[in-house]
This record gives sequence, C-alpha cells and structure tokens, in this order.
Amino acid sequence: MDRRSFLQQSVSTVGALAASARVSEAQSVQIRHPAEVAKPNVIWLMADQWRGQALSCNGDPNARTPNLDNLSGLGVNFTSALSGFSLCCPFRGSLLAGRYPHHCVPGHEYPLPQGQETIAQPFKEAGYRTAYFGKWHLEGFKEREGRSALRVVPPGRRGGFETWVGYDNNNSQWDCWVHGGDGKEAFHYRLPGYETDELTNLLIKYVKEAGERAKAGNAEPFFAVLSVQPPHDPYVAPDQFLSRYQSTQLQLRPNVPANESVQETARRDLAGYYAMIENFDWNVGRVRSALEEAGLALNTHLIFFSDHGDMHGSHGLYRKTNPYEESIRIPFLVGGEIPRYHGRKSGRFPVVLNHVDIAPTTLGLCGIKQPSWMVGTDYSHYRLQKAAPASEPDSAYLQCVVPTGHAHSVNKPYRGVVTRDGWKYVCFAGVSWLMFNLNEDPFELVNLAHNSRHRAEREKLIGRLKQWIADTGDTFNVPSD
Repeated sequence: MDRRSFLQQSVSTVGALAASARVSEAQSVQIRHPAEVAKPNVIWLMADQWRGQALSCNGDPNARTPNLDNLSGLGVNFTSALSGFSLCCPFRGSLLAGRYPHHCVPGHEYPLPQGQETIAQPFKEAGYRTAYFGKWHLEGFKEREGRSALRVVPPGRRGGFETWVGYDNNNSQWDCWVHGGDGKEAFHYRLPGYETDELTNLLIKYVKEAGERAKAGNAEPFFAVLSVQPPHDPYVAPDQFLSRYQSTQLQLRPNVPANESVQETARRDLAGYYAMIENFDWNVGRVRSALEEAGLALNTHLIFFSDHGDMHGSHGLYRKTNPYEESIRIPFLVGGEIPRYHGRKSGRFPVVLNHVDIAPTTLGLCGIKQPSWMVGTDYSHYRLQKAAPASEPDSAYLQCVVPTGHAHSVNKPYRGVVTRDGWKYVCFAGVSWLMFNLNEDPFELVNLAHNSRHRAEREKLIGRLKQWIADTGDTFNVPSD
C-alpha cells in the first residue's frame, strides 16, 4: 500500500471511529436522561370550588400549601387563570371537550353530549394509557331523583378513559362511593376513609403499577386525572387538619361586608375550607413521593387546578356561579420534578387562561396535536422551551348560560369579558351590570358599569364581548352602552 492510500484509509478509519463515538455518546446521554426521549406522563390534580387566591404562594395568609407552593416555585403559575362558567358541570364539559358550554354542557346536571370526544381520545391515539379517578358530574343525574353518588355512569359514558374509577356527584366526603369496570368486572363500593385521601390512594396505586412496567422494560406513557370534591362544601376534613384552624383567627378578604351574620358564616366555613385545602396539599406531596419512588418523577408533568372558586362572604355572597373574582379565579400550576436543563421554564404569568384552554395546553406539553374540535389556546410554551404562537387572546369569555337556582349567589344569565390588561365587564340581557378596573380595584369595590366618565372604555369592552359572542357562535342580547 502506497503512502497516499495508507493516509486515506487512516482518515476513513478515524472518521468512522469518531462517528461511532458520537453515536455512543448520544446513547449514553439518552441513558442518563431518559426524560429527553421518552413521552412525558401527565397528571391532572383537580379540586372543586378552590378559589385561585387560596394558595400561600398567591398571597393568602390563611392557606398552608407547601407542596403546591413548591410546584409553583419550580414550575409555572398562571396567576390570571379563570373559570369561564363558574359551575361544576359546565366547566367539566369544557375541560374535557375543549368546547364552550353553550356547545357542550350548558348548565347544572346537564350531561356530556352523546358521542362527544374528550381529551382521552388524542392521548390514546398518541399511545398513552388514560385513567380517571373521582368526581365526574357529566352524566346528567338529577339529585332530586335520588343520590347521584349511588348511581352508575355507564361504561360508554365515561369519556373514553381506559381506567375509570369514580362517581357522578357526591357531597359527603366521609361517605364516598365509587364504581367502574364493566360486565363481570364491574364494581361499586364505599371508600373506607376520607375522599381525598382514598382517591389519592387509587392514583398512587396506578403510578406504582406504571413504574413497575417501566422497570420491567414495558414503559407506557400515561395521562391520569385525580378529581376530588374538596374543598367543596360541606367543609369537613380529617381531625388533624381541622384542629389547626380557628375561625376567629382567620383573615377575611376586604370585600366581605362588616355584617355580623355574613362574617360569622364566612369564618365558620373557611375554617373547614382551609383544612380541606391543607389536606389536599398533603396528598399532593404523597403523589410526588410516589412518582419519585416509581422512577417517574423526572418525566411527569403535574397540573393543578380547580373548576371554580368560592365566594365565602365576599360581596355578601357564597359559593359560585357569579362573575366576581372569588368565584371565577382558579389556581393553575404546571410543574413537576423535570429538571430545568431539560428545557422547562418557570415563572408567574398573568395569562387569562380559560377552561377551554386546559386540554390544548395539556396536549401541547406532550407534543400532541390539538384536534380540530377543541377551540381553546395552547399555552404550553410558557412551560416548555418552544416557540410562542404569533398571537394569543387578549381576553377571556365569561358565561352563565343556564342558571342553577342556587341560593346566596347570582341566578340570572349573563355574559362578560376579562381582559389581559385588567378590565372586566359583565352584562345581563340588555343592560350593563358590572365593570371593574382590576389593576386599581382588585377587590371589586367600585362598579364603573354606569359611570359616564368611563363610557369610552365601556364601549370598547362591549365591542370585545360582542366579538366573543360572534366568534363562539353564542347568542345574547348585549347592551349598546
């Protein structure tokens, strides 16, 4: 072999060895950091009637939420997230279907439309296992016809989830019944303890089984939902949590009127409310520990939110269904133990994320395309290192399509809009009702809806509301001024 041939062969050999080394290096990186290449898991941690202000990290002096505060600190906190229809059934229909209530579930105890696809379908098509544990409230059972918790949601009405262990509705946290399965595999039983603890046990069992499959070389990504009734009334919790809250020591929000009856009721209810919140937070810690023990913590997104808030005496009102901040604002955190070097971001963002946006955002976290029947916005870029869309909604749409008849709240249809720059406008049919500058008046003490000085801003908000109604295919008699 002459000198030139020898040199050419040597160069080829060195190049091949270098290429081989690069392949080996890439393989070793994949082994060290499996979350870089594996499909991420997702868990929804959904509470009921938890207002967005009721987190320590969101400034509530009464709340003890160390695990959720940690989730916020290491993840993303959408500080302006809201429930566009602050009622269980409409929110849950929009959540799962990614459609607005007037096209899906327009009121209390209305069923999810027959054949309506849910977020479970695109996840399954992407190779995910799917599981749902807890409150459903989309079958349309009427409590006046018998206790909903004791009736069975048919297998074909469970949203397409592969594993489903839940109930339609239940307002007794110490007497919670769940069912699931089909045919000879069907079951229906009473949970042995407090609802949040027991449903969390079911999710933890599911996580452990996923971890065992992964360790055996049979890893499959999963999308799981934990949906609990607390801190929905009745405001009760295990004694070790209830004993930590004294009603007389709680701080009320400044918009709770100085009325003896209102303040007494608010304090009594809030003592149990915050006990339920601390219990839920404790269970979040249990879920995170289970993920760590199962070897899944580095590749699982945790998304915490609620279906709506709770007034607790603010403006002299209780519970939900109205457009005040305590009712519509919800917590919305996206976190998990996924290290920052994997391309995840953290921070607090005043994004007006609505109920129809949750499913698209969840799919976006996993790189799954949003189906055409989902109308919301994917906000996953706030958590992931990926390009933001060219534009995002400048506001969110508020609705009360079918009133509920619930006492101590607002029982008329309304429409409204909340803007990203801090304005809120709400109207009844043909007449303006509420208008607030939330930047200057966060507790909504000064109603500008009929203040002529703010006529120009009101006309602009009315125009934006009309556009939302047109864009969503809704109908409502919006006032001209």
